[in-house]
Amino acid sequence: MNNRILVVFPHPDDESFGTSGTLAKRIHEEGAQVTYACLTLGEMARNMGKPLMANRITLPELRKKELAASCRSIGIQDVRLMGLHDKTIEFEDQKMLDGMLRNLIDELQPSLIITFYPGYSVHPDHDATGAAVVRTVSAMPKEQRPVVNCVAFSKDCEKILGKPDVLVDVRDYLPNKFGSIKAHSSQFRWKDMLGSYTENDEGIKKRFSTERFWTYHFE
Repeated sequence: MNNRILVVFPHPDDESFGTSGTLAKRIHEEGAQVTYACLTLGEMARNMGKPLMANRITLPELRKKELAASCRSIGIQDVRLMGLHDKTIEFEDQKMLDGMLRNLIDELQPSLIITFYPGYSVHPDHDATGAAVVRTVSAMPKEQRPVVNCVAFSKDCEKILGKPDVLVDVRDYLPNKFGSIKAHSSQFRWKDMLGSYTENDEGIKKRFSTERFWTYHFE
């Protein structure tokens, strides 16, 4: 398989906190080709900027622009907007959803897929997206399956899943990561996250410098 990574998340901004540094590192150090399949535009998000930047009508287009800016900061070469509706992934027809993902896998032949760990990712869209990836890959012949690395952040995830299988030091790519987070300004107030600190504060760097993944182990 080639050095191609397929990222499957449901919302713009899902890429920012848990994977942006890892993706930037893989792209810049290894020449990885990254496709980000973003299932929705996050159009049902409650946040619309502070001060207000959008309304329910204009939010989808704004979030599309924010996603593009985030991906530029990371270096992602290929962004696919899959056109599903926010907060409905768990209700989508499974055959349709799995078929969509299988078509992407067949086209791209990724060596790695990054998604959410089903059941351990807090939001129903996150869990349903991860479940769809797991279903799709598990239906493939074992010798053809890409590695699936999952993001998990529910309260008890380490207690149940154990320690992460993959820890990535992304300190050298914090500018890319911070740029990705700041791009989603309708959803996050970067200054509020920093508080009285700056991006160069060692505590802030330490907080954002490690990204963790659980490798999904298929039967």
